[in-house]
Amino acid sequence: MTTRLGRGQCGAHLTLLFTVDDLAAELEEQGSIGAGLCIEDGTEAIAKGEGGESSLVVSFLGEGCISTMYEEVLEVLCSEIPEAGELAWELSIRVRLPVSQGFGMSASGAIAAAIAFQRALGIPHEECLRRAFLVAHIVERRRSSGLGDTTALAAGGVERRLVAGSPYCGPRLENGPGNSEGWTLNTPVLLSWKAETGVHTSQYIDDPRWKDRITGAGEEQMGKLSVGVWNQSRWSELIEASRCFAEASGLSADASRSALLSTVSRAITTANLSEVVCPLLCMLGESVVIVPRNAESDGKFFDRLSGELEVAGLSTFRSRVGPLV
Repeated sequence: MTTRLGRGQCGAHLTLLFTVDDLAAELEEQGSIGAGLCIEDGTEAIAKGEGGESSLVVSFLGEGCISTMYEEVLEVLCSEIPEAGELAWELSIRVRLPVSQGFGMSASGAIAAAIAFQRALGIPHEECLRRAFLVAHIVERRRSSGLGDTTALAAGGVERRLVAGSPYCGPRLENGPGNSEGWTLNTPVLLSWKAETGVHTSQYIDDPRWKDRITGAGEEQMGKLSVGVWNQSRWSELIEASRCFAEASGLSADASRSALLSTVSRAITTANLSEVVCPLLCMLGESVVIVPRNAESDGKFFDRLSGELEVAGLSTFRSRVGPLV
């Protein structure tokens, strides 16, 4: 019997500010409004399907992940495309960034896998992409592993999410309740994080006290960012809004994140880059994204800064804001 092969790829997403909108009965209507950065590097998935009893074997290249999430991706996909449940699947996952560190890697992995399965089945590109966002959004909400990452990644670039919910839904995969938009200059960024695994997102978004603080802070900043045209003229405004959100929500006051920001700030000062770059917390990990204050910067200074951060005991990874979808 013919072997079916498919490949999927999806960048990561860095949430800078957000709300928790999880009260709707339908998972497709849950999510968040907010803003963040979609970056080039994320997850690659290769799916191989052959005739036989329905099954899935997942293997990982690089950072270890949890196979149960990919099992849920296939389960949800089978409810949309029954043919997907008639094959024995092997799925190879390669991730470029650590999980549970605020890089949206669960959404990235779910989208990449959903694309790979569908491409192996011969689903046309646009239909494949839209369904992948829907499937990933449902899996994210089922697992409380994310809120608005899939909606953000459906826009790409420097994104703002104006309405909570999945970007696509329904039998024809028309626009869903979620609404997002983006712009990009492929701005270089530098990620930095602690070696320890971060706190799982659900420990914040499922906690009533944190939900109230986060949502109040997010709504305040989105009241400003949601108004007007969304383009590169808003870059400095996004940076300031992100800093205000981190403080008002109480997330930057967490001892571990506060220590991380202090370490990063010292490295920036040592590298003489205080007027050139700004560190922003990635929600909800123990990580930062260091962005140039000028969105058109070439980022050549990141080599120097990366060295200082690594001397301070932090891991680093250079990427850039990705294209629009």
